[in-house]
Order: sequence, then C-alpha cells, then structure tokens
Amino acid sequence: MILTVLQGRYNSLGDSEKLVADYVINRPDDVIHYSITEFSMHCGASEATIYRLCRKMEFDGYQQFKIALARELSVPSEQVSSFGEVKDFSTFVKRIFEESSELLNNTNQLLDIKQLEEGVKIILGAERVLFFGVGRSAAIAKDGSLKFALLGIHAADYSDPHAQVMIAAGLNSSDVVIGISHSGVIRDIVKSLEVAKGSGAKTIAITAGISSPITKVADVVLYCATGKEHLGNFLDNRIGEFSLVNVLYRSMILKRKGKLDPHLENLYNEVLKTKRF
Repeated sequence: MILTVLQGRYNSLGDSEKLVADYVINRPDDVIHYSITEFSMHCGASEATIYRLCRKMEFDGYQQFKIALARELSVPSEQVSSFGEVKDFSTFVKRIFEESSELLNNTNQLLDIKQLEEGVKIILGAERVLFFGVGRSAAIAKDGSLKFALLGIHAADYSDPHAQVMIAAGLNSSDVVIGISHSGVIRDIVKSLEVAKGSGAKTIAITAGISSPITKVADVVLYCATGKEHLGNFLDNRIGEFSLVNVLYRSMILKRKGKLDPHLENLYNEVLKTKRF
C-alpha cells in the first residue's frame, strides 16, 4: 500500500518531501530502476530527503523501500480508465463506480483491525457518542449520529466549530467523540477533539490524512484511502469515511445483537410503521 499511504501522508510532508512523493505517485515504475542518486536527480530533492521519507514510511532505507514498491507493482491490478480518457457519458458513469470501488478496496487494506476493535470497545462502554465534522464531513457526522440513534444509543452530531468546543468542554470519561476529517489538517476539528480529550472523553478519528494533526489528539485512528486527486480537491470521494462509519455501526449491531433485536423489531414494525403509506 505504498502509493495509497503516500497519498494519505501527503499533506503532512515538507515541500522537498512532496517532490519525492509526487514522483513516486506519478512514476512508480521508473523509481524502482533508479539508484538513490539517480532518483535524487530526477525528482529534484536531496538524497537525505529521500532517505528521510523512506524512514517516515517505516522502511530501513531506500533499497528496502524500492524492493517493497517493486513487489507492489508486480501484483496484477485491474486497470481503471481515467476521466481524461472518457469518450461518452456511459463510460463516465462507469468510471465513477470503478473509482469508488477502488477507494473502498484501498480503505479495506488500510484498516487496522486492532484499532477498529479498540474503537468498538470504547463505543460499547460509552453513555454518549458524539460525531464532529465540519464542511463536507458534516454530512458524514450526521449519517453516523442517525445510524447510532437507530440502535438506541444516545448519539448526536455537531458541525459548528463553536458548538463543538462548547459541548466538548462539558464531556467526561463516559463520552466518546468521533471526529471526521478527510485531510486531518482542519484546525477546527482538531481543536474540538483536543478539547474533548482534555475533558476526559475518548476520541476516535476517521481520516485519510496519515500522521496528520487529528491523529495526535485521537485515542483511536481509523484510516481510509484518499482516492484520486482532482482539481481543487472538491471532488474528493468521501465514500471511505462513510464506509468506516458504517463498519462501526454494523459492529455495534454484531456486538449487541441479543439486546438489540427487540428494540429494532419495535422500531421498524411499530414506531416507523405510521410513517409509511
């Protein structure tokens, strides 16, 4: 998952490290044939910068990084056409579904099961579960709070940064805050989680930003894939974040199945029945 992890770490890299990352992401087949000196010349960064980035990626050095990259590239993968190659509307629609499928697969590979299990354990022991998200992440937070409320869990979501810190200041050890940020570098959401953690609440981060600031204020970190980069990043696909919220939701159902059955049966067959024609 070198390429996916590099994309996830990208926003936390220095300018010179981004030169290295850009070259690896865009021309990985060339990199595996370069010595570190040749790579330095082609990407425009020093050998020390290349070595430093390899260490950040948890490799002993450039040679080990290169071997791992070669192995990754040797695994056959389904070729997905780019939007630049779209010839008609049907192909365009197909490409959107292909991209979403690719993002979900990459998120599945990035997911740390131990972190997920710890997150589920924390939520099971909580009295309240709050979802924080600003901007486009607010919709994901709303989806999460509604899902958990269906299970009879005291859940709520907050998208206003001022409301988040005011609520966070009054939390305690029986509360859990799930903060959602695609990049992981949005100051508002990081500050809100920091306040929540300082109040004693447990914190869970859902993000594509590997080693980003939000991960430093979270007890549990669930990573999703970044997806393809688009102009202005306004087209970033957030299906990875939605899928992780759904994994947590389904995990609650699995862990509380015996207790939930009567509640869900009453909810769907009695409470919501009056809402249907």
